[in-house]
Amino acid sequence: MADPAQPQATVFGANGFVGRALVQHLEELGYAVRSVTRGDASWQDADLGQAFYTVGLTADFRSRPFETIDAHVSLLTRILRGARFRSFVYLSSTRVYATTGTTDERTAIPVSPSNPDHLYNISKLMGESACLGSGLANVRVARLSNVFGRDLASENFLTSVLREAATEKRVSLRTSLASEKDYVWVGDVVRALEAIAVRGRDPITNVAFGRNITHGEIMDALRASMGVEIRVAPGSPNVAFPEIATGRLDKLGTDPRTSLLSMLDDLAACFRS
Repeated sequence: MADPAQPQATVFGANGFVGRALVQHLEELGYAVRSVTRGDASWQDADLGQAFYTVGLTADFRSRPFETIDAHVSLLTRILRGARFRSFVYLSSTRVYATTGTTDERTAIPVSPSNPDHLYNISKLMGESACLGSGLANVRVARLSNVFGRDLASENFLTSVLREAATEKRVSLRTSLASEKDYVWVGDVVRALEAIAVRGRDPITNVAFGRNITHGEIMDALRASMGVEIRVAPGSPNVAFPEIATGRLDKLGTDPRTSLLSMLDDLAACFRS
């Protein structure tokens, strides 16, 4: 039987990269954590306490459009209609800013339904709208930047680069060295998510490092630490995301502390081993 004095939390998508890290962090803080994975309906009759929705698809959304919508919208709305919770944090993405010139959380975001690359953004924004338009108290959105950590199974850009560097002693790029984006350490992310759930007041909060890192900076670090050869395909485009505003995160006192460049040697060692 649960201790009524112990804080309660529920993590949907607890078997994912961020979900696993969040469960561990909450348990270290003293929460009794309910971990909800695919097909688990035990949440329906429970008091979820501080609830976190980390379910999502990323790299494969183009080939799995219906599963993407199910993950970002359909399951979410079933939970919002049927669950009891103290707070609810929906994990969205700063990718939604790809078509904007600003990353302020209040900015209007244009999307095109006829563009298949916009399916991810549209589904995330629909999930956000379902949360914020639900009329339920203490429902908030966290827009996560590119989360990095010791995630060897991911197919994202950074993990693919580290895997190739460790196994092939070279890295082949199809985007320019001037390409850049924001990377945020998973440990900083889970710390911020708990703060948003407990102390957050804003409907949407960006969770990001707040400074972009270029492909060139990453390649220079890998060349220095691993001696890898860097190849850039001729005519590679420059892909640059706007720097992410983190003022709302700073107000919570959970501004990220860990730079990707300071962790590259550690991450490379994980792949080598």
